[in-house]
Amino acid sequence: MGEQRTIESTDGTQIGAYQAKPGSATAAGLVVIQEIFGVNRHIRNVTDRFAADGYLALAPAMFDRRQKNVQLGYTQEGIAQGRDIAMSLKPDEILADVRGAIKALRHQGCRKVGIVGFCFGGTVAWRAAASADVDAAVGYYGGGVYAARELKPKVPTALHFGDKDAHIPMDQVKAVADAHPEVEVHVYAADHGFHCDERASYDAAAAKQAYQRTLEFFGKHLK
Repeated sequence: MGEQRTIESTDGTQIGAYQAKPGSATAAGLVVIQEIFGVNRHIRNVTDRFAADGYLALAPAMFDRRQKNVQLGYTQEGIAQGRDIAMSLKPDEILADVRGAIKALRHQGCRKVGIVGFCFGGTVAWRAAASADVDAAVGYYGGGVYAARELKPKVPTALHFGDKDAHIPMDQVKAVADAHPEVEVHVYAADHGFHCDERASYDAAAAKQAYQRTLEFFGKHLK
């Protein structure tokens, strides 16, 4: 469904992206932010799915600044490699890429643009809600949200977590929820990465419910 393209970050850097278009004209766009595994098959499938549900969806290749076309598997080696690349990125670089993706969607006629991210991308979505030109944000199991809980989202924001996630203890999730009563915080009986159907931690019931909530959330705030 989608196609590869190049976008320009707001600091002038050229990065790759995967874009999928809806079947009919839309006024809303979505920036889809990858896990630490790059814009791999799973993220492309997720982007296609959002397009099928009516959004102009764009997944910027956030790792292109360090290594082009990163597509990692869900192995210990892939985790280690992806984590190293993610940790090497500077906050300003990440934000420039996000803003470049938002700009690319607005240039294509999207009056409103949301952001949704997974794992690494969940934290990026949280930060974007506080500092980027988006209209709504959704983050799935962002491991860095707790550390950045002092940020104040400027737009409607929703977060999804799993109560079996050893990477994100429930006391951290509660701290985020208590600090931000304006944010929708959803918890599922699931592990980290529960939305990804290529991971051993995939949970079909939790993934379905979270995705439906995400569509309802964006449907409300990106009209």
